[in-house]
Amino acid sequence: MSLWNREDRHDVREALFGGRERVRVWDLAPGPTPPFAAVLACELEPGGSVGTHLQEHFPEIVIGVEGTGSVEVNGARSVLGGGRVVELPLGHTLSITNESDRTPLRYLIVKARHPA
Repeated sequence: MSLWNREDRHDVREALFGGRERVRVWDLAPGPTPPFAAVLACELEPGGSVGTHLQEHFPEIVIGVEGTGSVEVNGARSVLGGGRVVELPLGHTLSITNESDRTPLRYLIVKARHPA
């Protein structure tokens, strides 16, 4: 499997969390070993967004890989692009926007199980 290969099995989510356009999601580690809960490759369409949502179940990091985008964490906006890392502890809110109208925004999400 290669990242972002549309021929590989993946989910397509429309207007995720009230956002715009589609997000394609590839599960890179089905059944990950604790402490990890998920490892995902995501591709947000040009002009798309993922609406604001609360990190209720798993803390996570978002790693920008390609494209030009922005994130809002608890209402504070910052750049999301290649090499940028965003940390999201439980209880924080996140939204993601692809600032380009031509190219997808690609990023990885790593979710961790919260210690008991």
